[in-house]
Amino acid sequence: MKEIQFREALREAMNEEMRRDDRVFLMGEEVAEYNGAYKVSQGMLEEFGPKRVIDTPIAELGFAGIGVGAAMNGLRPIIEFMTFNFSLVAIDQVINSAAKMMSMSGGQFTVPIVFRGPTASAGMLSSQHSQAFENWYANCPGLKVVVPSNPADAKGLLKSAIRDNDPVIFMESEQMYGDKGQVPESEYLIPIGVADVKRTGTDVTIVSFGKMMKVALKAADELAKENINAEVIDLRTVRPIDYDTVIQSVRKTNRLVIVEESWPLASIASEVTFMVQKKAFDYLDAPVIRVMGGDVPLPYAPTLIEAYLPNPLRVIKAVKESMYLV
Repeated sequence: MKEIQFREALREAMNEEMRRDDRVFLMGEEVAEYNGAYKVSQGMLEEFGPKRVIDTPIAELGFAGIGVGAAMNGLRPIIEFMTFNFSLVAIDQVINSAAKMMSMSGGQFTVPIVFRGPTASAGMLSSQHSQAFENWYANCPGLKVVVPSNPADAKGLLKSAIRDNDPVIFMESEQMYGDKGQVPESEYLIPIGVADVKRTGTDVTIVSFGKMMKVALKAADELAKENINAEVIDLRTVRPIDYDTVIQSVRKTNRLVIVEESWPLASIASEVTFMVQKKAFDYLDAPVIRVMGGDVPLPYAPTLIEAYLPNPLRVIKAVKESMYLV
């Protein structure tokens, strides 16, 4: 094992897959000459050259469409959005072309493409640069949606995404690129659609994904000091969702709290809640509780950002409510 940053884990995944398969290439804004807006692609231009690490104009719809066409013709593009907020400019290509092409062509075309980049809030960036779109993309059949929470998962899942024959939305966090974690030195892949129990427990199940896993795990640590033993599950992918791991946990703990940054309506948390009540209703000793972002555009002021975002104290309160301790 070695300790590397989140951005380095992503870079290793792309480098290894590009060395393994010359059909893989990276394209996006500032990925080449500038070494990536967040230095994820640092050094890749020098190794692979300008035909495989390609700088683009500020034209997301255009280069997303080029990527879809390349994938349909046998290549395996990695399309980097500087932020998924900017992917809204390209959403027609993502949804109406990439996601639907295999179905519309009767299986004649596959679209092995990865759209990756940061999602959700990242400090004082205000309403137009702080949106969590995981549930938007997870709503669309034909896409797979991956949201890793740590360097090891990021590398293993990105390698799997690049090898996948379906379009994959790979959503990171700008605030996690500098996070360090232990990553295996030998090659490994993590299958898409398999959740991970990050902490075992008996009193309550806490489910989350992406950078909100930090909030969930911090809350679990604090709850342990009060002899409340929380099981913490990282979904890792939100399409497909590993319902079985969540339901198995709820049947043991009898309580569920879900932590998610996005707006509450039609969230991943809403979907998980529905499936748990459908398949584990008799095991629930309390209503499922969601800890969500605010139902407003994210403000700019730090005090309002703090009020908007889920935090460990809100999760702790939710857990205690589910245990009827408050």
